Amino acid sequence: MKVIRNIVFFILPLVLSACEGTTFMSSVPAYPVRVVIDTRAVFVDFTPENFNTYITVNREGYFENGKFMLPTSAMDTYGYGGVVVYVSLNGYVAFDLGCPVCAGKGKRSPCMMDGMYARCPECGEEYELGSGYALPKNGISKEALRKLTIVNSNGKLTVTQGR
Repeated sequence: MKVIRNIVFFILPLVLSACEGTTFMSSVPAYPVRVVIDTRAVFVDFTPENFNTYITVNREGYFENGKFMLPTSAMDTYGYGGVVVYVSLNGYVAFDLGCPVCAGKGKRSPCMMDGMYARCPECGEEYELGSGYALPKNGISKEALRKLTIVNSNGKLTVTQGR
């Protein structure tokens, strides 16, 4: 028993030190996010079967595929650069539209949606959303868009900053 305890005390610090530095820190600041989209009411065509469709939300309101849809609730918060909820191959995904390249330089530059890409008008980087990961396409950025937590409860999508 004493041998096992000694082994555990020897191995435990090694295991814990291996975890150091594995937390990803985004260049985009973690601003509050709370967006609720009811796909059963206004956004009835926003279903998991409609790949490459999206809804963007910012201070000006909700936009579905570039068209203004309805005003925002006073309870909504939109992250650093606005929020996009996208139907990818993995289902609903959500991202903060703040560009990591520009945020790293102290600029607040929201990406604009163009089909399956979020494009930064400032630096020109494109983030591909079709896979559900928002990875950079041009190699200007070294990180993806900040991923947000999305919960689907019977067609009511709730987007938050998550953990």
